[in-house]
Amino acid sequence: MTGDEVWLNFKGMERVIRFSISLEAELSKQFDQWMKKNGYENRSEAIRDLIRDKLVEEEWKDEKKEVVAVLSLVFDHESRELPEILTSIQHGYYHLILSSTHVHLDKHNCLEAIILKGKAGEIKKVANKLLSQRRVKHGRLIFTTTGKDII
Repeated sequence: MTGDEVWLNFKGMERVIRFSISLEAELSKQFDQWMKKNGYENRSEAIRDLIRDKLVEEEWKDEKKEVVAVLSLVFDHESRELPEILTSIQHGYYHLILSSTHVHLDKHNCLEAIILKGKAGEIKKVANKLLSQRRVKHGRLIFTTTGKDII
């Protein structure tokens, strides 16, 4: 504990540390605007979420850490052999895939949403294989956490 921290105990809650931070006035103003835009009622909740976000980012740096992700792929289902290639790649990594949802966006385009759980390095590998397929129009890997190490 540093000199500017205060331990608080609230009934039914874990111990909470209260500390102060110093910000330039303009940065504080921008932060308050960001909070309001994103629906935060107070700075504490916003700061907690920003800290958690950084902790999850750190989890993903450890290639052996068990993590969770959502991979989205948008592609033209009429592209020769592409749907079969995507399915074949997924079958090769079945142990990482918890769920997959296929949505028909219009007459030609489909969205595949794949939920993965496993080691960060393996998830990145399968995501890159799927995202790099010719005629995949767009995709994104959204990193998250199993929640085990985040309070």
